[in-house]
Amino acid sequence: MYLGIDLGTSGVKLLLLDEKQNVLATADAAVPLQRPQPTWSEQHPADWLAALETAVAQLRAQVPAAWAQVRGIGLSGHMHGAVVLGAQGQVLRPAILWNDGRAGAECAQLEQAVPASRRITGNLAMPGFTAPKLLWLRAHEPGVFAQVRQVLLPKDWLRLQLTGTAVSDMSDASGTLWLDVGRRDWSDAMLQACGLDRSHMPALAEGSSASGELQGGVARRWGLPSGVVVAAGAGDNAASAVGVGARQAGQGFVSLGTSGVVFRVTDAFTPATERAVHAFAHALPQRWHHMSVMLSAASAFGWVTRLTGQSSEAQLSDAVAALPATRQAQAPLFLPYLSGERTPHNNPAATGVFMGLRAEHDAADLAYAVMEGVGFGLLDGLHAMGASGTDAALALVGGGARSDAWAQLLASGLGCVLQRPRGAQAAAALGAARLGAMACGGDEAHWCQPLPAEDTFTPQAAQQALLAERYGRFVALYPALQSQF
Repeated sequence: MYLGIDLGTSGVKLLLLDEKQNVLATADAAVPLQRPQPTWSEQHPADWLAALETAVAQLRAQVPAAWAQVRGIGLSGHMHGAVVLGAQGQVLRPAILWNDGRAGAECAQLEQAVPASRRITGNLAMPGFTAPKLLWLRAHEPGVFAQVRQVLLPKDWLRLQLTGTAVSDMSDASGTLWLDVGRRDWSDAMLQACGLDRSHMPALAEGSSASGELQGGVARRWGLPSGVVVAAGAGDNAASAVGVGARQAGQGFVSLGTSGVVFRVTDAFTPATERAVHAFAHALPQRWHHMSVMLSAASAFGWVTRLTGQSSEAQLSDAVAALPATRQAQAPLFLPYLSGERTPHNNPAATGVFMGLRAEHDAADLAYAVMEGVGFGLLDGLHAMGASGTDAALALVGGGARSDAWAQLLASGLGCVLQRPRGAQAAAALGAARLGAMACGGDEAHWCQPLPAEDTFTPQAAQQALLAERYGRFVALYPALQSQF
């Protein structure tokens, strides 16, 4: 049995996988988010551990016999977060998360200090990345910065609690701006520019390699045997890729999670920073990936559900599905930048906008606009990656993938076939469990098989025509409003 642990922004999800790759059970527990100031986004690491313990108790109670046979664990987590530790391993302040926009000025400072940073890291310096956060700490919380002895990513802090080892994997480390992504090693130049060195960093390992074993006290508390292997794991998107079987060049997925992602595997390190595309190491050896990222996706639909006072996201999605094309054509346009934006604008100051509101619009019209606006943001990302809708089918994963109406809108808008695999909502946790199996000696080709498609969505000509006209107006909005953000 193999356990996948996925630390998401909104909660911890667990998945138990057997030797035949059957998902036996899942469990989850929520994690609160704090926004103490505009553009800030933080969490307390202790809340991650508490949620993990709650989810473990749930899963153990569901399948006690299978639980007791766990021999490998994989970790997945939201990327870029900065957990700063003192000399005694204590957390010095709340973790600053991936969707935090406070470090914009520090991005320019970092790129000035290391002119080759984009070539080394494969990425633009963006406020969400880890390195600018440490520069911000040095400038604004110097007392905290002076105490920093180690910096860990969120899932790697959980690993430290479970194994006592400080390790990160290549995919998650790629999102720090401290990794030489082509060489898959820490960059001394990037660390030095932040007032750090290798002593502040965890060890590095490939995602499918072992990073340690579950400590005896944790194993006894969880009712597990000694010697349980913990894989290095992956950042959430690379873990999702492993979960859907995207291991070869050209394979990939679209994710509708808290953030929105278009992900494609590459067999070489090929930065595309001029288009604000991420080039990261994959969780699997000798592979990399391109990724476009928008900061608000399924979270935007949750927002509009609350905003309009609807009882559930599912009910509102059904209302969108019932809208005739004539209503869709008259819906407002929506810029989905509720937390700023990465690809292609790289602008933490960008905001959400409804354009074209009229008195006759209701909750379904606004919800449609949000679905469409997120789809257009993903299309911007696909264009930035230099990819077209004529390429191979992509998997569709994440919580937003549950909506048939949204899935169909995306297939038509992106111009490609989307396959929603069985278990799409838990792809990252599944990928983590698969990495746990590989760390126990499992074969990659066996454990990274593509998931069978539960549903397939193909572009529809009439819908494509409607969306193409609206997309032309959508892309004109950002440059027209940019000076007002």
